[in-house]
Amino acid sequence: MVMTIDSPTQPRSRQLGFLRAVAIGLTIGLAAPVFANDLPEVQRLIKQGQYPQALEKVDAYLSTRPKDAQGRFLKGLIYTEMNKPTEAIGIFTRLSEDYPELPEPYNNLAVLYAQQRQYDKARTALEMAIRTHPSYAIAYENLGDVYAKLASQAYDKALQLDGSNAGTQNKLALIRDLISAGKGTVKPTPAAAPVAAVAPAPAPVKVAEVKPAATPTASVISTTPGSAAPPATPVAIQPLPAPVAKPAEARPAPEAPPSPPPAPPAADDDIARAINAWASAWERKDMHAYLAAYAADFRTPKGMSRKDWEAERSKRIAGKSGKISVEVKDLQTTVDGNSATAKFRQYYKAPGLNSSTIKTMTLVRAASRWLIKEENTR
Repeated sequence: MVMTIDSPTQPRSRQLGFLRAVAIGLTIGLAAPVFANDLPEVQRLIKQGQYPQALEKVDAYLSTRPKDAQGRFLKGLIYTEMNKPTEAIGIFTRLSEDYPELPEPYNNLAVLYAQQRQYDKARTALEMAIRTHPSYAIAYENLGDVYAKLASQAYDKALQLDGSNAGTQNKLALIRDLISAGKGTVKPTPAAAPVAAVAPAPAPVKVAEVKPAATPTASVISTTPGSAAPPATPVAIQPLPAPVAKPAEARPAPEAPPSPPPAPPAADDDIARAINAWASAWERKDMHAYLAAYAADFRTPKGMSRKDWEAERSKRIAGKSGKISVEVKDLQTTVDGNSATAKFRQYYKAPGLNSSTIKTMTLVRAASRWLIKEENTR
């Protein structure tokens, strides 16, 4: 069953298409200073539907910070809400070029392309999002929806060429049933707040395929089957053995102090990906990606200012001639909530230099990313 959205006040980012757009709750984990009060104010204006005022505010913010990723992303959202997809696509495209390590601009590009029924471009954008962030669940879900639409178009074209093909007719019916199987709208769930923000923002929602702008309603399509799942096969439960009585004089052995729980495998994998991406950016002399791996409160060595430290790193990395090789080996991680410690051996090669050191990093979690807060080498 297909449900429709009748509220004209609902944000356009929730009516864009059947894909899930990343909206105001985006967290871009860049090594940037704490955002000024301008950006929370822009977010408030967007939520209230005051798009011209929000656009004026974000333009003023970007006039002094033209490269700021969060401000540019919000400007893309504003154009999306104002039904200006060309402008929004331009912003998200340039943002993905300047910050190729961020998956969110690619995802929102895919939503806009899907709105225009350019499903091949939507697929390419989502594949880029997944390539930059392999654990980005929204992109996988959206990619599945895009494949469903592409399959529907292909089967429909096949039937135009051979309308008597019963097999193609059945496949097309199955795809259409899959697309229309969702019941009702997808409700938003709480999401992590933006960097340095206090209040959490609403999470992205799966939104409907958009009809022309003059039409106030849109269909919401879900890939979740509407029918109930069949009952599971019962499993026989074996009775537990009867407890064995202990001798009266026996005393329990002293318990060892509990060891800290092991880090979830996903956290270890995310940390490994973050460190490998940092090393890769160093090798490529990609200073945008390299500096983006560090938290806003990174503890610079010898009390240097963040600006001086970034200038010094740029000179030593981008200013170095010849090929650089940075290899991470024997990585060991310890996770404690939203902080972690990573220890590894770093092999560094450059013209005239070949070194092997032990590096210890302290990392902090910023939404779905791990950022470097401190590093020590010996």
